[in-house]
Amino acid sequence: MKTYRFFLFAVAASVLISGPVASAESSWLTDYKKAQQEAKAGNKFLLLDFTGSDWCGWCKKFDREILSQSQFKDYARENLVLVELDFPRGKPQSTELRKQNQELAQQYQVQGFPTIVVLNGDGRKVWQYDGYFPDGPAAFVALLEKLRKG
Repeated sequence: MKTYRFFLFAVAASVLISGPVASAESSWLTDYKKAQQEAKAGNKFLLLDFTGSDWCGWCKKFDREILSQSQFKDYARENLVLVELDFPRGKPQSTELRKQNQELAQQYQVQGFPTIVVLNGDGRKVWQYDGYFPDGPAAFVALLEKLRKG
């Protein structure tokens, strides 16, 4: 009986501990219209990440080396609304989401992955970067800050 109680306690503790972490990590939106409204209301830039999250090696590297770094996350929390526009090969995706992502890829003439598009609060494109960004999180944040300051 003690083992059973310990097991329940361990499960409950892990859920409580991982819950806030998981929600803090999921600051990426998938609904473009909602993200656009949030960017306009908060006077923030909208960063669109066109990715093949489950198959694109350069996308995974970009995510690991830039987007998942605390320097980028800290900057993004204050200045950006993040939108993941995923084109998975193995992960399930709703028809509506797939359609939205394809339309946006056509609109911004995305030719490959990863592609980053930055829009201002009014939805006007201010920057696009096609491919892997090799200069690290500090250079990426500095570039975004330069765009933000005009």
